[in-house]
Amino acid sequence: MLEFLPPRIAAALRYVNLNRLYELRMRADKPLRANVGGEFFFLGERGICGEREALRPTGGEIAETLFAASEYSLYSVENQMKQGFVTGKCGERIGVAGTFVYEGGKVHAVREVTSLCVRVPHEIKGCAEEIYARCFSDGVCSLLLLAPPGEGKTTVLRDLTRLLCERKGVNVLVSDERGELSAGDLGPTSDVIAFADKHTAFTAGIRAMRPDLIVTDELLGEDYPAVKRAVESGVAVLASAHLKRAEDVPVRLFSRYVCLDGLGKVGKIFDGELNHVD
Repeated sequence: MLEFLPPRIAAALRYVNLNRLYELRMRADKPLRANVGGEFFFLGERGICGEREALRPTGGEIAETLFAASEYSLYSVENQMKQGFVTGKCGERIGVAGTFVYEGGKVHAVREVTSLCVRVPHEIKGCAEEIYARCFSDGVCSLLLLAPPGEGKTTVLRDLTRLLCERKGVNVLVSDERGELSAGDLGPTSDVIAFADKHTAFTAGIRAMRPDLIVTDELLGEDYPAVKRAVESGVAVLASAHLKRAEDVPVRLFSRYVCLDGLGKVGKIFDGELNHVD
């Protein structure tokens, strides 16, 4: 995990509990920050410190990190870079900020990368127990997890997938567009299509793998037609979206909508008509 970090940043993290490290913010010539246990701190040579003592990653260290995370082949992650991220081999998602170069109305390349947001995946078995008990006691249904970024949707989604595989024995197809969702135990009856867009994964998966359930992360507006086709084909869908309120979901395709209030903490649950469910 995090083996792509440059030496002095890796050394600073030896003073941090990695089980509580959720995010690392590297900005060229600006103080290094880390989300530890849900709160941001500055990081210096010996871990958490004040702003003045914080390490300041250089442009060279930013480039070195990105190169190492691509396993020393930026060409191999070119398509990921165009979408604004690179995925590390242990499922770390590395968000990229810099100069996006367009050609023909589409992103052609990303140059002069100046900032990286390293999101550290965690496997927390049992964090989805409440959702499983309240929504899946009678069988498998389509469900959408809702929460702002950084509220643990992917972690809960991963654990919920494991529970459904282990306890229901259903055939689960995981559409892992960014290579982050499958960084952990997904259960014995799961199959993964990685780094394909949701339209491709859903279409190919339904035709070839005959899933009972498709699991995917971070639905965008353009992804709902793929979900609609799956549901109409009799395949349940378990997904997440960066939304705070169920009423903001653009298309109502799910039987349950679960609003998270922090990792594994259930806020409100709604049925398919957005009626509150106790």
